[in-house]
Order: sequence, then structure tokens, then C-alpha cells
Amino acid sequence: MSSLTDTEAVNAKQEFTITVYTENQIGLLNRIAIIFSRRKINIESLNTSPSEIEHIHRFNIVINDTPDVVRKVTRQIEKQVEVLKVYYNTNEDIIWQEMALYKVPTDVIVEKVYVERLLRENGARAVVIRKDYTVFETTGHREETDKLIEVLQPFGLIEFVRSARVAIIKNSEGFNSKLREFERQEPGKEVIEHKVPAAKDKIFTL
Repeated sequence: MSSLTDTEAVNAKQEFTITVYTENQIGLLNRIAIIFSRRKINIESLNTSPSEIEHIHRFNIVINDTPDVVRKVTRQIEKQVEVLKVYYNTNEDIIWQEMALYKVPTDVIVEKVYVERLLRENGARAVVIRKDYTVFETTGHREETDKLIEVLQPFGLIEFVRSARVAIIKNSEGFNSKLREFERQEPGKEVIEHKVPAAKDKIFTL
């Protein structure tokens, strides 16, 4: 079997996590989603949450595409007025987890010691126990949460749901440090307390 050429390797699709720091503005999520839909890029996972900086939100967006496409999408996202900074990383560059919930019949768990042992081996814990069903929770990578689906399916898995990805960049000092550095270089500005600098272009050059 022939190996990939250098060009094919560079342009091969792979999983990327795009991290977006942004002001929390109504309608921004929709505009970011449109950037992907116009390019016919499927979003595999999308998480929004507060960040380490007060009043600043953080998006984690997972897509599967080539590095060139990811770079172009990142540049488009950065053009949005409310967006302060965007990073993109492969799975090797981040620490990430997903949470999953599984609902199974309680009588099966009580009667089948084998199932209970499998749950322990997969790091699952009970979060709700009722007469009719029990809900288990586990965290891990996609293949780990998928494995538990296969384990529980023969025993009457009633319901399953998985969260979006949460991820932290391994080798980044974080956007917070860049923002603090910007504030030290611009003393006397109101942004020192609670506001994000209006001149976001300066942030990107740090």
C-alpha cells in the first residue's frame, strides 16, 4: 500500500478543536455557525461557557477538516466584532473530556452482578437511583463513552446522552495572560477593571 505524499498528508482531514474567546453577545453564535454552514463544514461538537476572564465567554468547536480549511475558518471567525481571540489545535495539543449519562432499568443492575462490575471497570457512577431506572455518569474520550454504550445495550439501555467537548490547550499561557499584558501596556484605560479593550487588533499582535 502506497504512503501519503507530503502534500496529501498536509491536506488530510483530521479533528480540530477551535477555541474562541468572545464577548457574550446575542446572535454571535448564529453568525459563527453560518461561517461553518456556508463552507458545508459539519460541527461535531459545540460547547459555550464562561471563561477564566470575567464577562468573557469561551466556545469550544470541534470539526473534522484539513489544516488549510481550519486556518481560513479561524480567520473568518476572528473578523467578527465581538471575537477577541481564536485558537485551533489538534487532539494532541489539548486536554479534553466529554461527559455521558446512561439510563438503564434498575432491576437489571440489581440482578446482574456482571453489569455492575462492568460499570465499575468503565469508571461509571450512579447519579440517580429509582425503582424503575438508574442513571449512570462517566467522563472520558469519545471512544470510552461509546464503549459503555455497547456494554449496556444488551441489558436494556433506555436512554443515552453525551455532552459537548470541554478542552484546555496544553502549551498555551492562556488568553488571560495576553489580556493582562495588554492592560499593563495601556495604563489608565477603563478596560483594566471590567471592560474588554475596544482595540482588539492590538490583542492579536501580542
